[in-house]
Order: sequence, then C-alpha cells, then structure tokens
Amino acid sequence: MTDPNLRHLQQLDAAHHLHPFSDNAELGRVGTRVLTRGEGVYVWDAQGNKLLDAFAGLWCVNLGYGRQELVDAASEQMRKLPFYNSFFQCTTEPTIRLAAKIAELAPGDLNHVFFTNSGSEANDTVVRMVRHFWSVQDQPQRNVIIGRHNGYHGSTVAGASLGGMKGMHAQGGLPIANITHINQPYWFGEGGRKTAEEFGRQRAALLERKILKLGPERVAAFIAEPIQGAAGVFIPPDSYWPDVQRICRLYDVLLVADEVVCGFGRTGRWFGSEYFGVQPDIMTIAKGLTSGYLPMGGVIFNDRIAQVLKERGGELTHGYTYSGHPVCAAVALKNLQILQDEGIVDRVANDTGPYLAEGWKALADHPLVGEARIVGMLGALELVPNKPKRQFFPDRGRVGTLCRSIALRNGLILRSTDDAMLLSPPLTITRSEIDELLRITRKSLDDTAAELGMSNSARTPRSGQGRSRPA
Repeated sequence: MTDPNLRHLQQLDAAHHLHPFSDNAELGRVGTRVLTRGEGVYVWDAQGNKLLDAFAGLWCVNLGYGRQELVDAASEQMRKLPFYNSFFQCTTEPTIRLAAKIAELAPGDLNHVFFTNSGSEANDTVVRMVRHFWSVQDQPQRNVIIGRHNGYHGSTVAGASLGGMKGMHAQGGLPIANITHINQPYWFGEGGRKTAEEFGRQRAALLERKILKLGPERVAAFIAEPIQGAAGVFIPPDSYWPDVQRICRLYDVLLVADEVVCGFGRTGRWFGSEYFGVQPDIMTIAKGLTSGYLPMGGVIFNDRIAQVLKERGGELTHGYTYSGHPVCAAVALKNLQILQDEGIVDRVANDTGPYLAEGWKALADHPLVGEARIVGMLGALELVPNKPKRQFFPDRGRVGTLCRSIALRNGLILRSTDDAMLLSPPLTITRSEIDELLRITRKSLDDTAAELGMSNSARTPRSGQGRSRPA
C-alpha cells in the first residue's frame, strides 16, 4: 500500500534536505524514493515496492536488515551508558573490547585502533597521523601522500584530496597541498593490448617512478583501496599488489589500505588486503564494522607506528566527540561476533561467493556486457556497445543510469558508475536469493538492450548459459 504521506514527505525533502552526491534540483522535481523497512536482503519503499538490495545499502549492510541482535545490543548499552567520550583519560568497556577484537581479526601486527565516525574521517585521520609519525622522527619534510586517480577515500577535505576523482576536486579547490596521484590499475578500460599481468606490473611501477621523482625522503605514504569500489569495482591484476608492497618496503613508504568497502568479509576474507596477500602498515575501516546499523569507523595501525606515536608523539591533539561511541562499539562487537559465530566470511569464500561468481560471470555472454568481474560479494558488469574492442558508449553514464532505473523497476537495487553496474549484496544472501538476483539482472540487461534498439536475436543467451540449475 502506498504511504498516504509520501507526497508530503517528498515536498519536505525537496524543501529542506540536501542529498549527498545528488543533483538536488532534479531530485526535487522527480521526488525522492522513501525507504520504510528492511528484512534480510530486501527493503520496501513507501509505495510498497519490494526491492532486493544488491548493494547492501552503500556497501555496508553485511549482515542484512532486521538483525534483532544488533538492535538489542544498542538498546542494552543505551540503558547502561548511552554516551561517554574517550578524551581526558577516560573510555568505556565496549570501546576497549572492540579495539581488542579488531586487533585480533586484523592481519599481522595491526594491533592498535583509533576510532572515528566514518571512513571519510578515518582517512582524514591518516593524513594527520602519518605526517605526525614522520615529523616526530625528525623528518617533517616527509609529508607527501600518494593516492590514485579515481580512488575514493571519502568526501571530507582531506579524504577527497586523497581520492583522485576530478569531479570532487572541482568543488572546493581540492586537492590540498602535498597529495598527488598515479594512474589506477583498471585493465579493462586502460590496459590496451597488454595482458592483465603486464598491465598490473606497469601500473605498480608508476608508484616507484612517482616516489623517485618526488624524492623518497619526501614521501610519507601510499594509500589505495584493495579493490576500487566507487570508481567501478576495479579489481587489480594479480601482479599489481605484490609489486606495490615491494616498492613501499624498498623506500620505507607507509602502505595504507583503505578497507572501508572491502573490510569485514566482502571479499571472502576478513580484509581485502588478505585476499591479495598484502600486509599494510595502516588500514582504514567503517561500513561493515557495524553492518551500517550505526555510524562508526576507525584506523588500525601496526606496532611500529603506534610505538612511535605513543613514545615520541606527546599529546595526540586529534579526535572526535564520538570517537569510540559506546553504543556504536557495542553494536560493532555483536556484529563481529555474528560474522564469526555463523561462519559468514567462510561461507562467502567457499559457498555463496563462488556460486554468485559463477552466475555473475555467465552474464558476460550478454551482448551489452564487455566484462563481468567479481571477488567474493563485490562485482561489476561493464556495459559497452562493442565487446571485442572494449569500447565505451560515447555519452558515458547514460546507459548505466538507464539500466539502474530498469533494474529498480524490476525489483533490484544495483548501483551504476559510468556504464558499469556495481554489485555488493549483504553477505548473508542465500543461493535462492542469488538466483533471483541473477534472473532480474539478466532481465534488466535484456530490457536495457531493448530500450537501446538491439535486436531480440542479439539478446538471446547462448545455449546452456541460463541459470536453470536448482539452488
């Protein structure tokens, strides 16, 4: 049943609410979609539409919607102590226990956590902490941080500067000083005739060239997402990350892995760095930490950095009112416990992830799909007009937006970046729900092809490529 207050809510929204990453004038004209409830992998809007959320909110609802255990954890902590800060030599029990749990789960000697409210704030914190780390070791000139073009590290001033998205830099005079960028490992769009392995090594070599051009004595850190999420789920070739890690070690450049999207099971490992066999010095986290039920993020530091900050750094003049908020920490602890107790990360690695990957890659037979790429519960379909030549549509973004709208009409939430359809479902999705997701995705591709005037014969899947086997 349609909510009778929907139009009123849309009018209030248009009058008073500025949406992030939206054309607010256009949104005011068409009216925002108001979501009202969720259960498992599904959400419902105010018009009564049931939608399979194949994007987990915003890469974050790892446990799915409606987990009463998380609600109970928040309620219990609110009754005990709804808030206290971690300033002035104080903190709370959930905050302490969460820091210890994260240290237990993080790879190697990443044993120290600074809490923030989001991934953007976590990456902001990296800029200050990394520069402080080198400064107190009498290397204040070592303040340059290298990121990647099209990387995404949030939308605060420092986070957006670390990221390399030109559209963001155009608003607000970014990037700030002493942040620079190298090209991304996007083989499908930029690899040309090189093999993926050749391309991965070439793009990793750009980091060394940049370090040498700047001077190793000036470079503080390199930051990157294990898999570029917002840019289009760009999965780097296997040759890329080992070379990046070797280069960082060679020049003593701190390696920062932005795990905001990849962290807490999305790749079938607890962290995306583990999937690629990388041992970062620093990791930033958020999203899946609480499954999005409450806002929380953090920065995980290795023993070397933490020791310097503690022994030589003096008073740490950085923090947030809600750093380590006890209610958020209690929810995060319960979230991590459920992920462990129910074996969800292992299930993604060994059962549902491979099952989804098989069906997702089979969509590459569609005439619109130039590449189907996926790791764990993180994937993309690259929509193109010419598959063999890996050409893009001339007005990039139009076809992706069209396909996203059609998928919504068909009952499926996918995200589009340019003309790539992005996938990031809750980690709890079942095989039968995966079959539904794949069925609607193929129908949406067919419907998009029809809108573009492609012939019916061109849209017919090859024999045996349908999703006909039982769940």
